[in-house]
Amino acid sequence: MDIIKPIFLNLDIPEDVYNKMIGKSIPTKFKNEVDINTLSYLKISYWGFDDKVHVGEMIVNKKVADEVIDIFKELYDAKYKIEKIKLIDEYNADDEKSMEDNNSSAFCYRKIANSSNLSNHAKGLAIDINPLYNPYIVGNSISPENAKKYADRSKSDSRYIKKGDVVYNAFIKRGWTWGGSWSNKKDYQHFEKNI
Repeated sequence: MDIIKPIFLNLDIPEDVYNKMIGKSIPTKFKNEVDINTLSYLKISYWGFDDKVHVGEMIVNKKVADEVIDIFKELYDAKYKIEKIKLIDEYNADDEKSMEDNNSSAFCYRKIANSSNLSNHAKGLAIDINPLYNPYIVGNSISPENAKKYADRSKSDSRYIKKGDVVYNAFIKRGWTWGGSWSNKKDYQHFEKNI
């Protein structure tokens, strides 16, 4: 049996990837506001829901890129399952579609929902993990819409991110915060870092 060596690469954003981002994760009208030299393109090995190793793509802020690689190495070593890690451009930067497809992603130049402030995703300082099973909940509103059956966090499900689990610990010990700990809303998929 062949042993596959995992891939964990921190690279400058390739030109073809950047071109795909324009008009999607980098809206054309904000093209001049996004300095791609502050972002890194990551290639990350991860264990899929099919118990096979896959290689995903992610874009994060350069200041946290090595740290993010270390987080995903830790998740890989723990065989933590992630369904998909694709650039949100594969979904035309439609966050709802990406979440509905349970895609884990990071950079997208956008505002916080129901706000005029830039999201930490716009700075490459936020990562959403398995968002279908770890929805964003404000009052009776659940996003993505197809995640309603995963809103009850008292249930046991290995796909749920919970305080003290391997995902939570990998991020928190490196100074990230978890949206599942917020008081006025819950964003169970979401980790962010303020730098």
